[in-house]
Amino acid sequence: MHRPTAQTATAVAALVGSSILWGLAWLPLKQIAGLGLEGLAVILVAYSALSMLAVPVVGMQRPRWRGRGVWLLGIALLGGYASLAFSLALIHGEVVRVMVLFYLLPAWGVLGGRLFLGETIDRVRWLAVILALTGAFLVLGGPAALDGRLSWTDLVALTSGLAFAGNNLLFRARQDIPVPSKTGAMIGGCAAIALLLVGLGAAPPPPYPTAAWPWAVLYGISWLLLANAGTQWGVTHLEAGRASIIIILELLTAVVSAVAIGAERLSPGEAVGGTLILAAAFIEARR
Repeated sequence: MHRPTAQTATAVAALVGSSILWGLAWLPLKQIAGLGLEGLAVILVAYSALSMLAVPVVGMQRPRWRGRGVWLLGIALLGGYASLAFSLALIHGEVVRVMVLFYLLPAWGVLGGRLFLGETIDRVRWLAVILALTGAFLVLGGPAALDGRLSWTDLVALTSGLAFAGNNLLFRARQDIPVPSKTGAMIGGCAAIALLLVGLGAAPPPPYPTAAWPWAVLYGISWLLLANAGTQWGVTHLEAGRASIIIILELLTAVVSAVAIGAERLSPGEAVGGTLILAAAFIEARR
């Protein structure tokens, strides 16, 4: 009788801790960028270091996903892009704005579940979608958003959330593929996409040597490793509703820390829009 309780408590602690790490991820990213590794360079070094730990796990589990490699490729593309775009937006954009736009996940998740998995959308779920989209409209400036006045970081944040929702759909659709393999594919995909973009000239290669390299590597094999492992452990050992509610702590942590530490400010429209998106996330999580 005690073992499940202890396991649940451990899963809750792991998910709370990982959500806080994700919510504070902007701190090390911006600090490392300030040391000379900017944008794609930070992501390439950090995720390449983590890939050296994660990708071998995918290889070792090959007998368990053999014949379903195309699904892992989809996860690598969608999840890899989502991770890259999320980090890139945090480095260059306003933390609160990026996090709020990324958290349109409830809307994308509901619509994607209906289109690709045949899930039912009842009135409550439609309410969550409407709240999320209305919130995003306000965060982007209300009517000004219709004039095309969006920054590139806004678009990157929006597409990162959309890609991550697609990644989650693939995770749910292939329950027969081990979670470590799917997570490793996502991490390896992020490193591969970053390397491809650098190779195509979208950004200069990481300068070496610099004082930022060790910090980027450490961020990858400690912060990112703990955040990914804690999230996967938590969602695997908790009911989906409880896990989803805890994960909302990520958004709250990011907003509070950015305002308190990063000296960011919320406009009235952004505050109302963020509240609507938070409400949508809570409604969907409760389901």
